[in-house]
Formats: sequence, C-alpha cells, structure tokens
Amino acid sequence: MSQTAYRTHHATEVTEQLVGQKVTLAGWVDRRRDHGGVAFIDLRDNTGLVQVVIYDEEMARPLRSEFVIQVVGEVRLRPDGNENEHLATGKIEVVAESIEVLAKSDALPFQVSTALENESENKLPGEDVRLKYRYLDLRRPSMQRNLKLRAQMSKAARHALEEMGFEEIETPTMIKSTPEGARDFVVPARLVPGSWYALPQSPQLLKQLLMVSGVERYYQLARCYRDEDFRADRQPEFTQLDMEMAFVDQEDVMAMAEKVIAAIWKSAGYDIKLPIQRITWQDAMDKYGSDKPDLRFGNPLIELTDYFKNTPFRVFQAPYVGAVLFKGGAATPRRQFDAWQDWAKQRGAKGLAYVVFAENGELKGPVAKNLSEEERNGLKEAVGAEGGDAVFFAAGRRTSSQELLGAVRVELARRAGLLKPDDFAFTWVVDFPLFKPTDDPDDDDVAVGHSKWTSMHHPFTMPSKDWIDKFDKDPEHAMSDSYDIVCNGNEMGGGSVRIHRDDIQDRVLDVLGITPEEAADKFGFLLEAFKYGAPPHAGIALGWDRTAAILAGADSIRDVIAFPKAGGGRDPLTGAPAPISAEQRAETGVDYDPDEDED
Repeated sequence: MSQTAYRTHHATEVTEQLVGQKVTLAGWVDRRRDHGGVAFIDLRDNTGLVQVVIYDEEMARPLRSEFVIQVVGEVRLRPDGNENEHLATGKIEVVAESIEVLAKSDALPFQVSTALENESENKLPGEDVRLKYRYLDLRRPSMQRNLKLRAQMSKAARHALEEMGFEEIETPTMIKSTPEGARDFVVPARLVPGSWYALPQSPQLLKQLLMVSGVERYYQLARCYRDEDFRADRQPEFTQLDMEMAFVDQEDVMAMAEKVIAAIWKSAGYDIKLPIQRITWQDAMDKYGSDKPDLRFGNPLIELTDYFKNTPFRVFQAPYVGAVLFKGGAATPRRQFDAWQDWAKQRGAKGLAYVVFAENGELKGPVAKNLSEEERNGLKEAVGAEGGDAVFFAAGRRTSSQELLGAVRVELARRAGLLKPDDFAFTWVVDFPLFKPTDDPDDDDVAVGHSKWTSMHHPFTMPSKDWIDKFDKDPEHAMSDSYDIVCNGNEMGGGSVRIHRDDIQDRVLDVLGITPEEAADKFGFLLEAFKYGAPPHAGIALGWDRTAAILAGADSIRDVIAFPKAGGGRDPLTGAPAPISAEQRAETGVDYDPDEDED
C-alpha cells in the first residue's frame, strides 16, 4: 500500500502512465542541482529515486541534502535527450507545485547520496564511523538492497518450510548454561540472587525436546549468542534458520534443506540445480585443504608424502608433504615470492616453500637445490606442471599443512579474479569424525568435557551406523551422521542425526569425560525427557547472516545485519558494552555472597 497521509506514490511508482497527473511524494533530498533559475532535486525513498523540478527559487532555497520533504507536483515526460536510462524513473520528472520541509538535517559525517554508488572512488569512511552512524549508513542503496534481500529470504524460507508441514515455534532466550562448544553469555537473575540465566548458543536442546513433545517438524529464525574471542567476520549475537524433524534420517534432512536453499536463491532470481553434489570430509581436506571447500574453481592439492619419503631435504621429512600449482607463476618476481612468505607467516606458518619451472625446463627456487636429482627430474610430472608454472609446498602436520595449502589455493584464485560473487558452487560435506582431539593448537573452540576428546559438532550427534557398537573403543577414527552445507568456501550451515537413545548418549558423554553427575547438572532435563520415548530425529541450521552475505555478494556479514557489532563485540552506535551504576549492580545480585546470608 503506497498511499498514506504523506504520499500517494513511492518514487519508483511514478511512471509514464502518470504523466499529467498530480502526485504527492515524501522522502529525503538525495542530491540538489541548480541550473540558472531552475533547481533539480533527486527525491529518495526506500524504493529509489525520482527527479523533482523546482522553478520557484524561494521554494528551492532552503533545501539541503538529507532534508526530509513532502512534494506535491505534476508528472511530465523529461525533455528529449534528458532521459536517464540507468534510472527506473528516468523518463519522467515531477514539477513541484509545493514543498514542505518535514525535518531538517545537519551536515552529515559522511555522504550517503545514491549518486556515490555509481562512482568508482569509494568515499565511505572506516567501519567504526559507519557503525557509529549506522542509521545513515543504512540509507545507502546497497544497504537497503541487503535488508530487502534478507527479508525476501525469510519469506521464501518460511513459505518452503510451511509447504513441507513445518511449524514455526519460538524457544526461550534465557535458559540454563549448557556446554555446546563456546562460552555462554550469562544474565544475573535478580529474583534469585547468586543465580544466572545463560543466553543460548543455539536452540539445540530445546528443539530436541520439541521432538520428544511430538511436534515432528519445527523451525524458527533463532537468535543465538556465543562469547567467543574476536574472530574476523563473527558476531557475538547472530541468527540461524533452525530446522528439526522427527522420524527421519540424514537423507531426509538434506533433501528438505535443499528445497529450502533452492527457494531462498529463487527469491533472489537464481536457479539451483538439485540435488547438490557431495564430498566426504576426508576428501575435502585432502583435495582442497578445507572442510568448507570453494568449488568455483579447480586446482586441487597434490599430496607428495610418498614422493618425498626418502628425501634428503630435512624440511620435507615430515608426516605430510603437499603442494598446490601456481599456473604461470614462473613469471612472478622474487619480491612477490618474498611477500608470499610474509602472507604465510601472518597465518601462523613458518613460511611457504616453492619451486619454479622455467620455460627451458630448468628447476629454480630456494627448494630446488635441496632436492635429490631423482626428485628434481620427476617433480614436474608429479605435480602436473608445465614450463612457466610454479608450485608452493607445505610440510608438517597433515591438518595444518593442508589448511595452509588450501588457503594458498583460494588466494591464488582470488588474485586471478576467479572468485565471482554471483557464481554459486554448493556442496554437502559428509562423513565427519565424531570426535576431535582437545590438544589441537590450531583449534580455538572450547572443549566440551574433560578428556582428550571433544565433539566435532556437539555432544548430541549420533555415531554413524558402522560405529554404533565401537565408537567409544576407537574415538580417534569414529565417524558421525553429520553434514555441512557449503557455498563458495563458506559453511552456510550444518546438522546431524541426533542421539535419541540414552544408552548411546551415556557412552558419548563418557568418551568426553562428562560424569553422570555433571551431565545431570548441565542437561539432565534432556536426558530425563529421553526416558519417556524419544523419536529418532535429525536437523540442520543455516547461519542466516552468512547465507545472506553469500547471496548478496557482501564481503562481510556485517553488511547484511542491520545493527552489527564491531571487533571485540563493541557497538559504536550505542556504546555497549558499558558499565552499569552501583545501584543497578546491587539490584542485580551480581555480588551476592551466600555466606553473608548465613551470618
């Protein structure tokens, strides 16, 4: 509905069909141009722009950028030669009869005019300034598009899920603290001094309780909270599209999720070919050095561990040696190869070994002289190189070396211009390990439990059928019924078949070093519920911010969140987190001492 007390039409609704008619518009002054007694105003609302012509100098004189105005005027065709084919309203203009200033604007800390969107020079300030004045930043057309895209995504997902019989159910945001792999944000309970609520890291336990409740098909756009150390492109509070189903297996959930993803992409004008391809976790690590591989391009990793098994080069006398091909890399200047060393060191590596295959067949580079003659002679064929190519190597622990090469692979593609944001390469990553070691120096997740093993996903993940009877005897190799959906090198979401049998759950908790007493304290309510008939169930959650960022082609999830946090969880807009007054502190019971009550 366009007509309100302040307007008869939105900007982009003013078309050639309205020529000769009077309209009332309302919005912001995007830009003003004066041409000798005639002023032109670009009026902006959340649909776009329309040009307003003002012949009365007195009417035009007070108008400035970002003033909020109401315009009454007649629609006419623009004079021949003055059309703007890049504008939806580029063939018409509105001749102002009256203009009312509804609100004035001070000089802006940065410009938000639509005209700037088409300029090659990026005139935006730093992110802290954008977030401090987020309400201005959101006026920019690209940000408006992102917010609309996100709204369309939600509408499409809801429609797809409701067609499949899902019910939207809200779960609490103040619960008991439960171990899920990250630190909880906690809230003091004023009415119960000394006690605390936790904000949920996910609705995991609650949605499982809904399955026990007989709901069978649940979803919600859930707010989640994780008190993590600062990581790039993470938020302390985020949204996920949470979905759970009873009486299903992994295949059922993946088929359902594909329909939802296809509907989301369709809402933005893209068609996805179903079913989505799959890759095992092990193959993803071996071929692409990542459990979220970017498949918009090829160039897989090359394992050379066996090739160098008798090498005289001490660096390659390692549990794993791998390589990635740098097509045409022989022409790279030495200083750029030195810059690659700095790049690798910033990622925590000691460096990045390389060789160059010259056009004349000669093998060059710092590593070449350390190899045996046999290794030098066969290396070109072993890595599939041609004259003019180069190769980067990593050697050491398998996982960290593969991750380094995987990052090199993506960086090479980025520099070659292969990472196009409107190309979408989806894959399911399946067959994950059930557990991972807690002593991995490259893993900063909070361990669940107190043993040498923690959950790869969470403690309620079902072991795969082949491992049901033996996962606790060989945790290192045990596999799970879990799955991640990946797009363009980003983990969009993940899920698993859940444990619904208390005997299996007890054995998993035992591997994690969680005692029955601790389990009863942390999530005894779930274990109690399982005693009363829990159906087989499974689910998945899509990271909504990440999904929106991928679909929008945004560089950061902060560009698809209305009011995001900056680094370290700071909010430049409101100043949060901030101290509270002594009175508030006393009232919350934060400093409650039970011993004082006894006195």
